[in-house]
This record gives sequence, C-alpha cells and structure tokens, in this order.
Amino acid sequence: MTGESKKQNSIAQAYLIMYNVAMTAGWSVIGVGVASHVYKHRSYKGLYDQVEKQLLFFQTSAVLEILHAALGLVRSNVLLTTLQVFSRVGIVWGVIQPVAQVHEKEGIPMVLVAWTITEIIRYLFYTFVLLGFTPRIMLWLRYTLFIVLYPLGVTGELLSLYYSLPHVQKSGLYSVSLPNSLNFAFNYYYVLIGMFPLYIIFFPQLYLHMFAQRGKSLGSSSKKQN
Repeated sequence: MTGESKKQNSIAQAYLIMYNVAMTAGWSVIGVGVASHVYKHRSYKGLYDQVEKQLLFFQTSAVLEILHAALGLVRSNVLLTTLQVFSRVGIVWGVIQPVAQVHEKEGIPMVLVAWTITEIIRYLFYTFVLLGFTPRIMLWLRYTLFIVLYPLGVTGELLSLYYSLPHVQKSGLYSVSLPNSLNFAFNYYYVLIGMFPLYIIFFPQLYLHMFAQRGKSLGSSSKKQN
C-alpha cells in the first residue's frame, strides 16, 4: 500500500468514525427526548412533536450510507443498503410526517423506541469496529436486541401505515387524478395498501437472516475467546 493510499484510508476512517459518533449522539438525543416526554407526561400523546425535527434530520442523514457503500468506504451492498435506508426514510417522509392523524397513535412510540435503541447500538457498534476494539457486550447487544426490537419496529410501522390510510384516501395525498396534461394517474392510497403484503413477504426472511448473522457473529466471537 502506497503512502497516498494509507493517507486516503486514514481520512476515510476518520470521516466514518465522526459520522458514526455523530449519528450515535443524534439518536441518543432522540432517545432522551422520548424518555423525558414519557416520564413527564406519562403518555405518548405529543411524543412525535417532541422529537420531530431530530427524527427527520437523523433518519434522513442515513442516506449518506448509500454513498458510503457506492464509494467503497464500507463493505456493504449498494442495492441492499439503498432498500434498507429508504424503507425507513419512506415511512418517515411518506407516512408519519405528512399525516398528522398518525402522530397520536400507538405506532409512533413503538417505532421511536425500536428505531432509537437499534440505531444507538448500531452506530456505536460501528464506531468500536472502526477503532479496532469491539467490547463483547456491544457485540451481544448488536446481535440480540433485534429479537425484540425488529418485530416492535415493524409492528409500529404497519400500524402507522394502517392509521394513515383513511386520511390519504380522503385527501388524495401525493395522488394524481385524471384528466391532466400528462394523461397520467397515480393513487398513493393503493401504493400504501401494496406495502402490507411486502412486509408479510420480506419480514420473515430478513428476521431469519438476522438470526443466522447472530449465530455467525456470536459463535465466531466465542471461538476467538476460547
């Protein structure tokens, strides 16, 4: 490896560390906001308004991870990363943010708790990996808490989708009706309806894949210790 390559790798590593630290801090702020609101009000009513700006910013910032994969800064599949990022960004900007009727429903605390804990652990885990030292507890948390958090988050997303449907249908949100100059029609309501079977198809596969990853990661860690 040439000196120039080493310098580039060092810059890339420093950038990725700063990115992951910043995202850890951002999701921690969201977590504190969620916890303080629930503790103060003993209710999830008004919870979304408490953390809306932070949620929109840091969830959207994850789009940078597509660029990281495309540039080869991380060893991730670009297509898979894109699908993972936009599944969350799509729910936030396409359902939760524009449909105020969803904000007071039980799906919101479910996604906020699941996403916040997951992302804090994920970004903190990546930070340790980049630093070259991963505590055993971080490895365990990374590949264990998903067992509860993943179904919780998916359930919250599905509930948010469900509660958004009446408003989307009534208001015609993001829909295009005929006649128009482009002779083109688009019904966002049916797009959201079509997302339900996608969850049913892909959730079991992804969930089982994560269990397989858990076995490999925790199993390999135990072998190293032995």
